Amino acid sequence: MAKQRFKNETKGKSKDVWLYGIHPVTLALKNKNRAIKELWLTNSAAGEFEIPKDIPFRIVDRSQIESVVGKEAVHQGVALKTAPLKPYSIDDLLADTENDDKALVVILDQVTDPHNIGAIMRSSVAFKAKAVIIPDAGAPEETGTLAKSASGALELIPLIKVSNLARSMEALKKEGFWCVGMDGYAKESLNAHKLPQKCVIVMGSEGDGLRRLTAENCDYMVKLPMNEAIESLNVSNACAIALYEYYRTHNV
Repeated sequence: MAKQRFKNETKGKSKDVWLYGIHPVTLALKNKNRAIKELWLTNSAAGEFEIPKDIPFRIVDRSQIESVVGKEAVHQGVALKTAPLKPYSIDDLLADTENDDKALVVILDQVTDPHNIGAIMRSSVAFKAKAVIIPDAGAPEETGTLAKSASGALELIPLIKVSNLARSMEALKKEGFWCVGMDGYAKESLNAHKLPQKCVIVMGSEGDGLRRLTAENCDYMVKLPMNEAIESLNVSNACAIALYEYYRTHNV
């Protein structure tokens, strides 16, 4: 997995982030790149949660946690105030993978739902991808919702925001990566050919798919072999299948 240096070509905001839920907060507390501000716990959660030494914490009511994370958030009585992670750039990714014979990266074009992005980050960690790349324009901020959907993966894999997706794809291809676009109308199926060893899986939104320039920068397009009765899968499910196909065929 890429080293967590987190530098980026886009400027990140310094606004504090509230993470919530036992698993995301536990992994955030273990992440040395996290600048921790304060841990909030309810009485019941404090009795079961292992509080690290030197971490400032407060015992609060559920209503106080809900005032910062929202009433609909499944916070399990745990919330963590932290600074955003420092950004990580395409240059960092290329430096971290330049000596790798095998490397897997995910690009998401027009995928803006934090739940989908979080789920894709979780699958990316499961199948040993190096990073997830999204356009900066329209991308969700680092939030508790994203972290909860990622189930802690936000601490384990870089989420790279780029100002120009096509230019980033060109940079990856110059360093030996092949960009494989996923399109339900592609002529060939995902399993028709073995995915390249240095592979970028490029996913579009369920409705609009890949933008023209993104599609043109893909080396080739593939589709999932599936029952014609179903037009498409949720983007996070489709991405997980593609990630597994790479993982299975390359024994990473």
